[in-house]
Amino acid sequence: MKYPKIPLAQSIIEIFRAKGIQHIVISPGSRNAPLTIGFVNNPNFICYSIADERCAAFFALGIAQQINKPVAVVCTSGSALLNYYPAFSEAFYSEIPLIVVSADRPKNKIDIGDGQTIRQENVFANHSLFNANLDEFPSDENDFLINEAINTAFAKKGPVHINAPFEEPLYEKVESLLVEPKIISNEIVNNELENLDYLATNWNLSKKKLVLIGGLHPNAVEQKFLDTLGNDNSVVVMTEVTSNVHHPNFITNIDTIITPFTIEDFLEFQPDILLTFGGMIVSKRIKTFLRKYQPKQHWHVDKLRAYDTYGCLTKHFEVSPNEFFESFFSKTIKIESDYQEKLLKIRTLRARKHIEYIDKIPFTDLKAFDIILPKLASNTHLQISNSSPIRYAQLVSIDNTIEVFCNRGTSGIDGSTSTAIGAAVANQKPTVLIAGDIGFLYDSNALWNNYIPKNFKIILINNGGGGIFRILPGHDETPVFNTFFETSHCLTAEHLAKMYGFEYLTASNKITLENSLEAMFKQNEKPFLLEVFTPTLENDKVLLQYFKELV
Repeated sequence: MKYPKIPLAQSIIEIFRAKGIQHIVISPGSRNAPLTIGFVNNPNFICYSIADERCAAFFALGIAQQINKPVAVVCTSGSALLNYYPAFSEAFYSEIPLIVVSADRPKNKIDIGDGQTIRQENVFANHSLFNANLDEFPSDENDFLINEAINTAFAKKGPVHINAPFEEPLYEKVESLLVEPKIISNEIVNNELENLDYLATNWNLSKKKLVLIGGLHPNAVEQKFLDTLGNDNSVVVMTEVTSNVHHPNFITNIDTIITPFTIEDFLEFQPDILLTFGGMIVSKRIKTFLRKYQPKQHWHVDKLRAYDTYGCLTKHFEVSPNEFFESFFSKTIKIESDYQEKLLKIRTLRARKHIEYIDKIPFTDLKAFDIILPKLASNTHLQISNSSPIRYAQLVSIDNTIEVFCNRGTSGIDGSTSTAIGAAVANQKPTVLIAGDIGFLYDSNALWNNYIPKNFKIILINNGGGGIFRILPGHDETPVFNTFFETSHCLTAEHLAKMYGFEYLTASNKITLENSLEAMFKQNEKPFLLEVFTPTLENDKVLLQYFKELV
């Protein structure tokens, strides 16, 4: 086997191997050549080459999102490293383990006017769980820092940064290892669950308990606990499309339910206890409601963090939902309440009104999503981009067998396509990405990728600009709005699809969309891009009127 001659590179690679880091995403460059040589020539690693650093980091994020283990992304020195930051911050807020390894110039070359030198140490300090600033020569201290970075990524489910200075020559190889790095095992800390008797008493006395579930991996919570919640008349469970939990009594279309509420409705719905778990919440309306009509108690269950999203957090249980419910439900009882029943009646009404409204509206974003989502095949892996697409997806029911993911850590439009491709590579399932035009164009270099599976499909909703801004208060049809807020354009993905070897179809009405979807799902010989054109000036009016006609 060939190894890089530089001992520090050998130490990094050997510790990664011992720790079971398998996936290495490499951004081509020169200063990181010792790492590239070591990783690529070692059969313990699966290596990918992604030219655009921002895309590379999101691609790695997509893999880590699916395997729930650290993935490494490796770059050369200089500004290359800064392009990892969007994915790095997403990993921080989405609790995804990501290891950035940056090659650097030796310390005596920094700030002397040499090329491709920036101050790389601690560059991610605001969002990094651990920063390993290594010395040029192998040492026990270097080994400790490398181990600690990897152990932190595993234990705390987030991003870490290892900065490694290398001096030239960079490309020399040797046939045997020159180092025996120290391997430090990761200490697993299990948090103790406190006595829940007094909280169970509060729960048992409350007739209005709201459980709000954010983004979760499929099967993250045992179904028996979900059933207990769903079968309790005093509990309303509201889920998001990314929650990946299911029960017949769960409220899955939050905005559809509460947007038409009057003040009296909100007061009647105001919970005594709010229990939350899972990741970030998409629905702005439920956040606004809970901030204004606060519960007396808010409990959050998460091993790592609790955000006071609604300004009323009273308790953070630093355990997994399964650990919490296993103990908590042994102390709870069912009580008489009509809290859930009232919401289920509203859900039935809203579902009927939804159908009536969809049947009479023209072809727009809302109608397109209502056609697309029910036609997705069972067991599809679905990735949804940010801004309008994830919000529209919250309004339409999706088959329970479909796994749904979205980068909601920072809610940025950058990187959705790259993440989806990384996820598809990792899980090897038929994968569909539903993306908006601005987010897709912004991340178009994601298609500059040699690993896109043949069964990867993109449904691109092209409404000619950032349609989300038309829905927000303050929209005014002026040249300033169209240029600086909405980003109006007349671009299509046709030539991008051709350049990157995607099958390409378009749709602009109900019939062509249904026919194109049928053709797309039949074809699995090459990646597919279906571009759906909707009217820029109609989408916002149709959506805003939708909420008015749900009562």
